[in-house]
Amino acid sequence: MIPLKRRKVVPSGAGNTGNTGSEESSPNKFPQVILFLLERKMGASRRAFLSQLGRKKGLQVEEMFSERVTHVICENISGDEVVAWLESGVGGRGRSSAHLLDVSWFTESMRAGRPVEVLDRHRLQQQMREAEVVGFSAPSYACQRRTTLDNHNAILTDALSLLAENAELSGEDGRGVAFRRATAVLKGLPEPVTAVTQLVGLPCLGGHSLRVVKEVLESGASSEVEATKQSERFKALKVLTAIFGVGVKTAERWMREGIHDLQQLRDSGRTLDRSQRAGLQHYDDLNQPVTRPEADAVAAIVEEALAAVLPGATTTLIGGFRRGKLTGHDVDFLLTHPEEGREVGLMTKVVSWLETQGFLLYQKTTRNSYLEAEDGPARPSSNMDRFDRCLSIFKLPVEVKGEGLNPWRAVRVDLVVSPISQFAFALLGWTGSKLFERELRRWAGHEKAMSLSSHALYDKTQSRYLRASSEEEIFAYLGLEYIPPSERNA
Repeated sequence: MIPLKRRKVVPSGAGNTGNTGSEESSPNKFPQVILFLLERKMGASRRAFLSQLGRKKGLQVEEMFSERVTHVICENISGDEVVAWLESGVGGRGRSSAHLLDVSWFTESMRAGRPVEVLDRHRLQQQMREAEVVGFSAPSYACQRRTTLDNHNAILTDALSLLAENAELSGEDGRGVAFRRATAVLKGLPEPVTAVTQLVGLPCLGGHSLRVVKEVLESGASSEVEATKQSERFKALKVLTAIFGVGVKTAERWMREGIHDLQQLRDSGRTLDRSQRAGLQHYDDLNQPVTRPEADAVAAIVEEALAAVLPGATTTLIGGFRRGKLTGHDVDFLLTHPEEGREVGLMTKVVSWLETQGFLLYQKTTRNSYLEAEDGPARPSSNMDRFDRCLSIFKLPVEVKGEGLNPWRAVRVDLVVSPISQFAFALLGWTGSKLFERELRRWAGHEKAMSLSSHALYDKTQSRYLRASSEEEIFAYLGLEYIPPSERNA
C-alpha cells in the first residue's frame, strides 16, 4: 500500500505579504521599487508567472496600476502604445516619474537578484522623446496650488468648463465636479500644453478629460463640446437658468411644458414668484458682466449706508473681485463691526436705508441661524453658511450719453453680515473660488480630520474649535502654505 503524501504545513501568518498569497513569496526587500507588469501582449499566464518570480526575489509587484507604481514592465509593445493605454484611463493615471521598461530589465534584475540600474536600452522608445516634451506636475488639491488669472490653456479649460456646466445642468453633480477639478489643474499650469503626454501623472485628469484635451490639441476643437453647444436642451437650460431665481428643476419643468426661451415664458402667462419676476424684468442687465468700476460704485453706496446706520462698521469687497477679476456676474460684500455683538441688527438697518434711498429693485433677507454646538458641527455638515444675508438687485446710477438711454442699470448684489469673531472664516469662505473652497473643506476633512465652514474650524481629534483672526492662521491650522486671494482662481 502506497502511503499518502504528507501535506506541507504552513505556520499561521507565514507568507502573508499582501501579494498573491503564494507561500514562496519573499518579504519586500526593495520598498523603493514597485512593479506593474502590463498584461497587454504579454499574456495573462506569462504575466502571472513573472509576477510570482518577482515576488520570490523580494520585489513588490502590484496587480492593479496606481500612482504608487515606479516601474511598468512591458513585452512586445511600443512606448507610444503604453502611453496611450495610460492616457485612456483604462489603467488609471501614470506618474510622470514611472519608468516604462522592456521585460529585459526585469529578466536582468531576476538574474542579479535585485533591481538593476535602468539604462537606455531598457527604456521603451517613443516617437516623441521626453527631452522634447516636458511633463507637468501638480499637487492633488486645488488649495495646494497657486492659480492666477493668467490662464495659459484657455482653449482647453473652456472646453472642460462647458462639459462641467452641461453635467451640472443635467443633475450629474459628480461628473460636474470631476470636470471642474480637471479644469482647475490645467488653469494652474505655468505654460501652454502642447502634447497630452505632458499631462500623464497629473491629478484629477481622468480618461474622459484627457480624451477631450487630446482632441482639442490635435484638431482645435472637441466634437463632444461642439455637439453640446448645439444641443437644444443645453441652450434652453442656459437661457432659463440665467433668470435670477430660476434653478435647474424649475427650468426643466418649464421645458416639459413647452417653454424654451424668454418670449415663450412671457407669453405663457405663468405665475412667477417675486425673485423670478425681477429676474425676468431685468434679464439683460443681470446677464451683462459687472465691471470693477461698477463694483466700486456699489461699494461706495454700501459704505455710505454703514456710515449712516452704524458708524465704525466696515465693508469688504469679496468674491471674484477680491481675487483680482475685472468683471463678475454679481458683487459681494462682507459687513462686520470690530466690537462683537454690535453687528446684530445691522442688516435690517442697512436694507432699510437702501430702500429709503431708492437703491433696491429687489431684496430677500435671511436671518443668522448659526449655532456653535459644543460637540462640534452637525454631521453631515452643511456647506451653506448661516449668516444674516441679503440677496438683492441694486438700482445703480450710471453716466448716460444720448437720449433714451437708461440712467441706471440693475446689478446683483449680495450682502453678508459676520460677527468679528467669525470674520476670518467668512472672508476665506466668501472669497472663492468655489472649487478652491470645496477643496479646502475636502483637505480639512480628509487630510486633517477637521471640519471647515465659513463660520469656524473644528478639530475632531482634539474635540475643540480653533479660533482665528486672519486667513493666514486658518491656513496654518490646516498645514497649508498661505495662498493670497489673487492666486485662488482655481
